Amino acid sequence: MGLSATVIGALLGLGTQMYSNALRKLPYMRHPWEHVVGMGLGVVFVNQLVKWDAQLEQDLDKMLLKAKEANERRYFDEDDD
Repeated sequence: MGLSATVIGALLGLGTQMYSNALRKLPYMRHPWEHVVGMGLGVVFVNQLVKWDAQLEQDLDKMLLKAKEANERRYFDEDDD
């Protein structure tokens, strides 16, 4: 997933910069260093998004497990009283 996220981020950054230039009716490749910066920011953004999604999934699994355990204690441990 790392390589595909990196490529998607680079394309997102490049596309955003080219779209910005098109909206302002400037040449697409004006100031090429801006495209490199945009690609770098896109790569960082998408990779952080992937990490955040993985962490969110882990946290959700932990919360669901805690809720399941609490429900089991609530319904099955009442007989001990």
